[in-house]
Amino acid sequence: MMNRKSFIRYSMLGTAGLAAPISHLKGNQKVEAAPDDIKITDVKGYHFKKAHFVKIETDAGISGWGESDGANKKFSNLYIQKQLKKYVVGRDPFDSEGIWHEAYLKGMEAGIAGIHPGALAGIDNALWDLKGKILNKPVHKLLGGNGLDKIQVYGSYGRNQKGRYETPAEMAKRAAGYVEKGYKAVKARMQIRQENVNPYPDDIFECVREIRKAIGDNIRLMVDFNNGYTPAEATVMGKKLYEHFNIAALEEPVFQQDYTGLRQVVDALDIPVMAGEHEYNKWMMKDLITIANVDIINADVIKCGGITDCRKTAAIAHAFGKQIMVHNAKPTLATAASIQLLASIPNGARFQEYAGDRIDQGYGSLYDLFDNYFDFKDGYLEVPKLPGLGLIVNEKAMDKLGETGY
Repeated sequence: MMNRKSFIRYSMLGTAGLAAPISHLKGNQKVEAAPDDIKITDVKGYHFKKAHFVKIETDAGISGWGESDGANKKFSNLYIQKQLKKYVVGRDPFDSEGIWHEAYLKGMEAGIAGIHPGALAGIDNALWDLKGKILNKPVHKLLGGNGLDKIQVYGSYGRNQKGRYETPAEMAKRAAGYVEKGYKAVKARMQIRQENVNPYPDDIFECVREIRKAIGDNIRLMVDFNNGYTPAEATVMGKKLYEHFNIAALEEPVFQQDYTGLRQVVDALDIPVMAGEHEYNKWMMKDLITIANVDIINADVIKCGGITDCRKTAAIAHAFGKQIMVHNAKPTLATAASIQLLASIPNGARFQEYAGDRIDQGYGSLYDLFDNYFDFKDGYLEVPKLPGLGLIVNEKAMDKLGETGY
């Protein structure tokens, strides 16, 4: 929720953005410009321990904010300044499609995964936030709203806590905590990883048994193997978990680049198989669909090139009868971008991943950077109605704390 002062400030910004012209300063002279005349003047990065944010400034005094992939946050600022900024500054923010393609294609030598699409995602999401603020519209309306005013979410949590794997009882307790808060679905991420493939001894069965016992039979339970099995072992374990505990879906059962092995698991199981958080553009997503034939696509708006490319992934998935269940590991601007995407596409899955309860995992300090937050009730997040992505950045806090990297 936002305070009254923030609401008034944001409402004035939106009203100014809707009107034509927009007043701004150029040097010492006050001038006016229509939205079509606005130009981007700077791109800045803000590095924190648990996130990386991007700010796009304009000559109209309106700024857009986005989040980029946090996996490479220590290097993202440098990469943006040295590689991506030149494709953005001086441009019309409404040319975001052209900005995306030029920046992506000319920067591909840096890699099709990781820092290149991840940093570009931050810029792209900030551009959508900026365009929404200029036009006084939430991003999902610019994309073409689907009529949803709330998104059902599930509690997502991982087993590896500060280098220690939680016991089955601890995993069960955390799952029950989500249910007590009103969630109707949870996902337990086992975080096995491919470097520990086919773990032995293996207590995944015991973990899921305790979780199901703690949450009851009416709560939707999803399990993420986090790439931890070979296809044969993933099939065996997936069938056991479904038969004994009625799990609703299985995520990333095998190594992320083994599409033929993933297809083997998909064909063998009677439950939906999910993947997509390790695909970094629409072309990789196309292969994930056509080769692996997964049932649900977990697109990530801060990894897969931002809203612009994720929306194209959603369109491809729709043509193949697949649903989008966003992968979302960050509770602030990544969540905002995810909600805006989901409120604009026709094939969002019933439940979506939400990271808002990760305060105990070091994310709590990030909330200090914003003057408002999402409304959560009965397992749903309300779709923000404010212009842009829907979060109001406390720029003083961002400027002060972004330099410390806390």
